[in-house]
Amino acid sequence: MNANDLKKEFSEIFDTNPERVFFSPGRINLIGEHTDYNGGHVFPCAITIGTYGVYAPRTDNTVRMYSANIPDAGVISFDVNALDYDKAAGWTNYPKGMMNELVKTGVKFDHGFDLYVHGNMPDGAGLSSSASIELLTGAVLNAAFDLGVSQLDLVKIGQKCENNYVGVNSGIMDQFAVGMGKQDQAILLDTNTLDYSYAPVKLGNHVIVIMNTNKRRELADSKYNERRSECEEALRRLQTKLDIKTLGDLTNDEFDEAAYLINDETLIKRARHAVFENQRTIKATKALADDDLTTFGELVTASHVSLHFDYEVTGKELDTLAETAWKQPGVLGARMTGAGFGGCGIAIVEKDQVEAFKENVGKVYRDTIGYDADFYIAEIADGPKEL
Repeated sequence: MNANDLKKEFSEIFDTNPERVFFSPGRINLIGEHTDYNGGHVFPCAITIGTYGVYAPRTDNTVRMYSANIPDAGVISFDVNALDYDKAAGWTNYPKGMMNELVKTGVKFDHGFDLYVHGNMPDGAGLSSSASIELLTGAVLNAAFDLGVSQLDLVKIGQKCENNYVGVNSGIMDQFAVGMGKQDQAILLDTNTLDYSYAPVKLGNHVIVIMNTNKRRELADSKYNERRSECEEALRRLQTKLDIKTLGDLTNDEFDEAAYLINDETLIKRARHAVFENQRTIKATKALADDDLTTFGELVTASHVSLHFDYEVTGKELDTLAETAWKQPGVLGARMTGAGFGGCGIAIVEKDQVEAFKENVGKVYRDTIGYDADFYIAEIADGPKEL
């Protein structure tokens, strides 16, 4: 999408001239799934698919928002001083929540504005459109109102918006991956301490292929909060004897020795995934740094297996994509990415095998599931910025 087209679309909706254009990426997580609220490591990157925003200031206190992705919702308006959550406000609760959280830090919005939003992420694909919109809003407000809020603080405000305002009990990974993204680099983030480092994603003659199940997933009412509370209960039982703050504090061996404390088959499986996935993420980052793509790919695949059997968040669609991908020539590894229950998977595929890969996996998926999957190459991008 180019800035001039977006400005034209803005003018058609709002009948006024736009001033500035912004972009905020989506994200994929290479490995480290459902570890971010369990005190473990994640290894995500921002991607070139995301959300565009076109902004113009107003002289009154009205905020008007329109999404090209949800045209039926029309223009949604609210007052800059009336930022309470309103279910009827639909998608605008994400930008509104960001404004609300910023006001809590002492920010004052002294005028309204018009905001036109157009995302090119597939609907409900689990590439983190909500974090993309939150940090798009952060970038717009930071620039337009000259707030001087640091990018890391905007990331934290994005998570608060998600947790306190929208009501999804999510970790910080999505906002961090979107907000702190760097071109051609992934982020190894310790979600306990927020210590992070960038790692170049050097895949040689391989690319990351995003595989979209085209099955919608709604985070807030998926089993996300249920998994979270299962892990919290497992942790509570371990803490009766162990001096740990999170599941991410344990090595695999320490977990195996202490699992008897949990004494519940389901809870053991949930916690084992959190512990082992954290260790896999650390190993995978090292393998990538050592140019050991084979090991990296094996760990990516092992992550999916654990998400299937121990965490039980994959489902038929994602399993069909991953399991079919594993059998294709030139594939180093494949897994679901994001919260699961639909959404997307990723595969690391040799460049000259990509077309055959799409065709073969696509055919098996259509035959098994009854509709098409979509495939696209993920390019790793910078965080939110003004264009």
